[in-house]
Amino acid sequence: MITGDIKSKIDKLWETFWTGGISNPLTVIEQISYLLFIKRLDDNQLLEEKKAQRLGKPVENPTFPEDKKHLRWSRFRDNEPQVMFDLFQKELFPFLKEELPKSKTSTFARTMSDANFLIPKASLLAQAVDMVEQIPMTDRDTKGDVYEYMLGKISTAGTNGQFRTPRHIIKMMVALMKPTSAMKICDPACGTAGFLAASCEYLIENDPEYRTDMENIFHGFDFDSTMLRIGSMNMMMHGVENPNIKYQDSLSDKNVEAEVYDLVLANPPFKGSLAYDEVASDLLVTVKTKKTELLFLALMLRMLKFGGRAAVIVPDGVLFGSSTAHKNIRKELVENNFLEAVISMPSGVFKPYAGVSTAILVFTKTGSGGTENVWFYDMKNDGFSLDDKRTPVEGSDIPDIIKRFHNQSGEADNKRTEQSFTVPKHEIVDNDYDLSINRYKEIVYEEVEYDEPKVIVERIKELESEIQQGITALEGMI
Repeated sequence: MITGDIKSKIDKLWETFWTGGISNPLTVIEQISYLLFIKRLDDNQLLEEKKAQRLGKPVENPTFPEDKKHLRWSRFRDNEPQVMFDLFQKELFPFLKEELPKSKTSTFARTMSDANFLIPKASLLAQAVDMVEQIPMTDRDTKGDVYEYMLGKISTAGTNGQFRTPRHIIKMMVALMKPTSAMKICDPACGTAGFLAASCEYLIENDPEYRTDMENIFHGFDFDSTMLRIGSMNMMMHGVENPNIKYQDSLSDKNVEAEVYDLVLANPPFKGSLAYDEVASDLLVTVKTKKTELLFLALMLRMLKFGGRAAVIVPDGVLFGSSTAHKNIRKELVENNFLEAVISMPSGVFKPYAGVSTAILVFTKTGSGGTENVWFYDMKNDGFSLDDKRTPVEGSDIPDIIKRFHNQSGEADNKRTEQSFTVPKHEIVDNDYDLSINRYKEIVYEEVEYDEPKVIVERIKELESEIQQGITALEGMI
């Protein structure tokens, strides 16, 4: 957990970036990530040097050879602000962008080819360096919390319906799926790698077999290079030095992965319409559509191993849309695979990004059916107010959702008036595979007794009389 002192330093730095002309929070995080990466490179080389010294051998292929030692964080940070700024612009950043990707295979290094240094002045760079220097980089929990705190400042949606999933929703979905270190976990629209980072945290806390060097567990794709850099740094700050995060348009023909992953966790872009020739042909066989939210469901079914599971956030329209494509993808989940759960979330969950209503679908790829009953939950409170401020409130449904999800055998007899209940497959089929909770939930109407009209009229007369008396009294005072 990060201290209030570190938070206040980050807040102050954010304000400095803002007044310095950099108002896009993604750009701020990206610029800070460069500095975190430089510090991490130096820390790693220091460890290699100590190891080599014990063994009496030289360091093999050092990141900073003798002619580059002045670029090491431990030396770079001690320069005067203007000297530091000139060195970063003329030597250090070109080294990160052009030379390092050729010699290092780290995920972050590979994403640097199109990076841009946008810090406009020496004083701002010096302040950023000072803040990074104060982060205890040897403490994985603190590093992860610091980066998550910075990511929490992202308050604008992307142009293609992309926006950051609230961390508590991510952690809930991970807790529902219970990942293990034996799994290959993927997010095909990973963005800042929130699902992968939360899975990493879950494994550290719950899986004694997990080791932090098991980079092959985590896989992510995105076609935004800025997001790739931020996502890679997020994983590094959570202790995964080289996650399998790479540039890829997941829906295109270039993505040929099939039956690879044990677990998919995702919140793919909602609003988006692609031309048919931009989409992998086998996805169009599953669902003939241009809508990205439907295509991603088809993609997940392709990427999962048989027996692999997915938890994915979808807009409500996926649940009840009447187009052929909407019906076909729902039918595919219900008839040819095992649709386990539909968790309906209130429309304010994604504010201030958007007010769209969403749900979480949980399913297992079987290729041969398996759906007998589908578990529904009507989330009403996620622990925060449902307005743009999103302030903490009491009574979150999330602990109850996790508890009930893992005890569905005890939910079979729940009435449709309760917050969670099960619906048999045949009923879903009869409703044209509609998965909206309102189709099945029963609402209990309370009977309200009103007074007789004559009584109400008499009360109105009494009020009118009192008002008239008050007016008369006021006139007497004038």
